[in-house]
Amino acid sequence: MPGRPPMDDALPLLRAELEVTGATADLGAEEAWLAFVRFGRMRFRTPDTFDADGLLFQYGTHTFDGPATFLLDFTRQFVVTDADGNHNHYVQVHCELRYSAVSALHDLGSFASWFFHDGEDDLDRWSTAMSSRAAEGALREFKPTGLRVYREQV
Repeated sequence: MPGRPPMDDALPLLRAELEVTGATADLGAEEAWLAFVRFGRMRFRTPDTFDADGLLFQYGTHTFDGPATFLLDFTRQFVVTDADGNHNHYVQVHCELRYSAVSALHDLGSFASWFFHDGEDDLDRWSTAMSSRAAEGALREFKPTGLRVYREQV
């Protein structure tokens, strides 16, 4: 793992990938997804466990902080261990696109799919499958009303 950036660099590196696509305020689902995949190809210094570095593609309609909102969320999750190498917590870096809860998006239901770098799946195969979801007609038809890029400990 020498030469890999620390997990603390993940948020600024994700923001940099999003900025490569142009004005982040006008990003659509496909452009944001492609930026996230570029970010997802970067490897970080992580513990030596199969689930230490995961990518999550998820969407659904939620009412977390006000009126119903359709959220398309791309998440990078890192395992953080204690001094003995035991699981302590997770750090997640999110690229969250918010949409008005129109019926066409609500009708997509909810969906979630994980990829782990040290698992048995192939990143190219997984990202291609998720690209088709990011390009679904309803997600292509509507522009996000907001973009939120943030880090949290869970």
